[in-house]
Order: sequence, then structure tokens, then C-alpha cells
Amino acid sequence: MPVVEIAQRRMAMPEIRTKAQQLGIRPTRMKKADLIRTIQTTEGNTACFGSSGGRCGYTNCCFIGDCLRIK
Repeated sequence: MPVVEIAQRRMAMPEIRTKAQQLGIRPTRMKKADLIRTIQTTEGNTACFGSSGGRCGYTNCCFIGDCLRIK
């Protein structure tokens, strides 16, 4: 799958909350960016969501569609 297609896919909050719950994270009242960073840390990844400046080498990240839109 080309990077362009990946970047177009954005996860909705219900999907993100479900993913968090599956990892044992209680997503109550967390902002989207904070919740995603918590998920990244829990999975053993760098908590880098929103810090890419529009460029990211982690093309297999399920949050890249949202991340690349944050400048």
C-alpha cells in the first residue's frame, strides 16, 4: 500500500478508544493526541504523535493519517 493511501486513512475516536481498551488503557476524558501517545507508549513505540511536522518514517503506524495533518 503506498504511503499516500495510508496518509488518507484517519482513525475515529471510537476506534481509538476501542484500541486503548484492548490494551488495558482507560480512555476516559483523554484528548485524542494524549490517548494516541499513551497507546504508542503502551505498545512499546515512541510517543511521537503530532510531532512529525508533516514527515514521518513510520509508514506502518495506524495513526499516520491524523499525525501528518498536525503541523
